[in-house]
Amino acid sequence: MKRTATAVWNGTGKEGNGNLTTQSTTLNKTQYSYLSRFENGVGTNPEELIAAAHAGCFTMKLCFVLGGAGFTPASLETTCAVTLDNGAITNSHLVVKGTVPNCSSEDFKKHAEDAKANCPISKVLNTNITMEVQG
Repeated sequence: MKRTATAVWNGTGKEGNGNLTTQSTTLNKTQYSYLSRFENGVGTNPEELIAAAHAGCFTMKLCFVLGGAGFTPASLETTCAVTLDNGAITNSHLVVKGTVPNCSSEDFKKHAEDAKANCPISKVLNTNITMEVQG
């Protein structure tokens, strides 16, 4: 399986702008710029997209890990914060909350650690990954 995305950029790094389009067209010429990446401008940025990818991948992996252990989550919610510092992504921090009937907090944390270590996005990131577990 392959997934694709295309980035188009026009102009200089600071004054220019670009857009991103994904194969699914969920992002369809979605704006990004210096302002949306390094300040608070309108549009997306690569770090936000990495955070979304990590949160989504981790949460789905956790659901599969829990299912493999015989648990069916009522709900899982993950927030991911990616830190860009001096031109490098230095951390991806996951905060996961879950309601999982009949699963102790200790077991939930153990399964979350498994998902953190084994989701494909965690494996591709070359950075420190930290996590808080609530559930």
